[in-house]
Amino acid sequence: MSYEVTVEPLGVTIEVEEGQTLLDAALREGVYLPHACGHGLCATCKVDILEGEVEHGDASPFALMDMERDEGKCLACTATPTSDMVIEADIEEDPDARSIPVRDFSATVSAITRFSDRIVGITLKLKDGPIDFQAGQYINLHVPAAGDRPRAFSIASPPSKADEIELNVCKVRGGAATTWLYDDLTEGTALKVTGPYGRFFVRKSRPEPMIFLAGGSGLSSPKSMILELLETGEDRQITLIYGARDQADLYYYDLFSELAEKHANFTYIPVLSNEPEDSNWQGERGFVHEAAERAFDGRFKGHVAYLCGPPPMIDACITTLMQGRLFEKEMYLEHFYDESSRDDSKAKSPLFKHI
Repeated sequence: MSYEVTVEPLGVTIEVEEGQTLLDAALREGVYLPHACGHGLCATCKVDILEGEVEHGDASPFALMDMERDEGKCLACTATPTSDMVIEADIEEDPDARSIPVRDFSATVSAITRFSDRIVGITLKLKDGPIDFQAGQYINLHVPAAGDRPRAFSIASPPSKADEIELNVCKVRGGAATTWLYDDLTEGTALKVTGPYGRFFVRKSRPEPMIFLAGGSGLSSPKSMILELLETGEDRQITLIYGARDQADLYYYDLFSELAEKHANFTYIPVLSNEPEDSNWQGERGFVHEAAERAFDGRFKGHVAYLCGPPPMIDACITTLMQGRLFEKEMYLEHFYDESSRDDSKAKSPLFKHI
């Protein structure tokens, strides 16, 4: 059994199978609905129900309050229709966005690289590939040790290598999925991949020079984006500021150093937050936002920034960029969500619609 759901203001009607979420059905038909976590945590996918009924599913009470349910709202990522429907979503057109239908892929692990004692690189050969995606987007990986809930990982390889994609996974203490992927995954293992997802990609129509700020395994998306930009002959100035704990945690240092030598418009600034004072490190020390402030003398106006990393890093970078006269319309973010986020009741700042 299926239901017809009309999405306003697009006026597009999609078919939703019984038990399928509104978000999954829309994305599989190439219809974008705003979303972020995909698991009922963040409220980004909240829509108005104009006609019809839904089962709300596993929506966090912080993301969808009881009064909002009574007002006829639902989270598209958890809601499943029980009748034909009309919904209204807050959809803004983006000239740089591509409408790529989400697909399922069977994959085999073709390579595993342990970059540090926390971060592992996993290369997946797609049997049903290649996957069409925009650099910066992510996939959902179905991890056997993590039950039915897939985990989101950004694609670290460029779209030019779409039949074999790379993921960078940071081992999270107590995290069943990341621990299994780091400790137990072996080459040849078969896994299921679904994607692409996300609205984190380069706004190629924007003429401003680009600043990429990343930390930890948040280097994945910027790596894909920067590699594609340089492969396609981008001539705007590109700056990557990447934060790691120490030299042992600093991965892809040689790759980005070589790219900086080869491309005059690319600058690479690694910064270490916990490197021993008496080590041989001659580069930046401190945090990403501090290195960015020094690199640009505290003035960011006239740039566009792409941020990807842990929430504390993102928050600090936003504050620094705003102090340097860069605001929401010049910032694009990739948010990190994990299972601990399910109990996070922190309210989103009313200053920001998107970040």
